[in-house]
Amino acid sequence: MEYQKENKVWFITGSSRGFGRIWTEAALERGDKVVATARRLDSISDLREKYGEKVFTLALDVTKPNQVKTALEQGYHYFGRLDVILNNAGYSLVGTIEESGLDDVRALYETNIFGALSVIQAALPLLRKQGGGHILGVSSSLGLESMPVIGYYCSTKWAFEAIHESLAAEVKAFDIKVTLIEPGSYATEFGSPESLKMASGLDIYSDFKGQFIQGLRNLERGNPNATPKALFKVVDAKQPPLRLFLGNQTLPSVRKAYNERLATWEAWESVSNAAQG
Repeated sequence: MEYQKENKVWFITGSSRGFGRIWTEAALERGDKVVATARRLDSISDLREKYGEKVFTLALDVTKPNQVKTALEQGYHYFGRLDVILNNAGYSLVGTIEESGLDDVRALYETNIFGALSVIQAALPLLRKQGGGHILGVSSSLGLESMPVIGYYCSTKWAFEAIHESLAAEVKAFDIKVTLIEPGSYATEFGSPESLKMASGLDIYSDFKGQFIQGLRNLERGNPNATPKALFKVVDAKQPPLRLFLGNQTLPSVRKAYNERLATWEAWESVSNAAQG
């Protein structure tokens, strides 16, 4: 793998906490410049105090397309270019398929899918204008295999994966690269009240959900502060991958899930083939 380290300008959504905060500060510490955004400007105001003109902080609600477009244009004009667009803003909805309200599901998609799309669509003209760039989408291991109780969150990541896979083929000719970052379980603030919404519960699922949530709490979690080096290797690579796992748990889990899918498809192959006509 060839790497080419040079100072970059990042545009990062969700910079106030979790991976977004860690990666924002890590990029600044290595000498890069960052347009850091968050819903509440006061949640990232300390970055300006610490890093000065290397960081440009903006309030941004990704569910407001006009605000997204303005923020990207402001960041572009402030630094003169944007090399890395990091779509990180998102949250989870906890609830079974039956008990989650449609309004809650729509709100989840507004942030996790339509918010990310607004960033991508507003960034592409700027990246083409400057002759290239790199779009990083923060997906999840749950974009490749689903779980109960957080099925709607998983579904946003499955959609997120498909969108970025199509995008990568569509923008390759413009020297715009695309990478899906797929973290496993990490000890971040993900799961805090700010990063998840609880659906109204139905008693019939209480025991099932309780056991599932307890299982999540017992998962071994990675150290999020160990992740920036992996991210930097991706953005510095001359030929970055379309997908990158973060952590050592996802590949064995996905390998098992895909083997099971293949076994099912193969077991039903004669039925499938007969349906060809």
